[in-house]
Amino acid sequence: MLNFNGTLVDHTTVFSSSNRAFLYGDALFETLRVVDGIPCFWEDHYFRLMASMRILRMRIPSTFTMEYLESQLKSVVAPEGAFRVRLTVYRNEGGYYTPTTNAVSFWIEATPLATAHFIHEETPCTADLFKDFHVPNHLLSTLKTTNRLLNIVGAVYAQENELDTCIVLNEQKRVAEVLNGNLFMLQGKKLITPPLSEGCLNGILRKQVLKMVKAQPEWEVEEAPISPFELQNADELFYTNAIQGIRSITHYRKKEFVTTQAQAWTLQLNQLV
Repeated sequence: MLNFNGTLVDHTTVFSSSNRAFLYGDALFETLRVVDGIPCFWEDHYFRLMASMRILRMRIPSTFTMEYLESQLKSVVAPEGAFRVRLTVYRNEGGYYTPTTNAVSFWIEATPLATAHFIHEETPCTADLFKDFHVPNHLLSTLKTTNRLLNIVGAVYAQENELDTCIVLNEQKRVAEVLNGNLFMLQGKKLITPPLSEGCLNGILRKQVLKMVKAQPEWEVEEAPISPFELQNADELFYTNAIQGIRSITHYRKKEFVTTQAQAWTLQLNQLV
């Protein structure tokens, strides 16, 4: 079932051919874990969504309180178990590039997850650079819009080249992110990730990992530009997203990386959920 504007409906009864999310990608989405009826890091997701709607000049309904949307998330999941939930907000139909309204609608859908906690995958993860297209260094790149063509084409490229993911560059040919998350590089006792100004997504797990590691005095945390050449000098590489948590990159070019610290931080991350 699907929650469409607060009503549970069948998947086939929602959209028209004039839907702006379909026609123009005029939409935002949040993907999050809901475990035993509790949305993980919900406050961060909510405020990111509200900020993104303002940037896109969408009209935020007075009903869109954190409590209201949380109740709508819960309407599509069982009270027990773990679920991947996607909340999509789009501008209502009308107009071409210039909309006739800035009012919005939303839908929410859920699929079950195998585990309630983040699991550090032990299977190898091979990555390389995706250089066909670059992420622009501007504010729109940090938003989670439904226009994910670069990610899709990059994923096809990865599949064609027997890679598990790809590292995406910005217009300055510096590291922005990976196809499905924010990239982190560990060098000695320093954790480095690109700042938002490099064009990476303003990820929720990125924020949580930065906050968690900064609270540990033995680690130095830096948001700084990363050259592709620096990646091979890393001790560990990993990326983060709201569903997988922390995923280690085990192979990049000719180098193989350990995953020791990523495993430890995954255990610590689960304590925050």
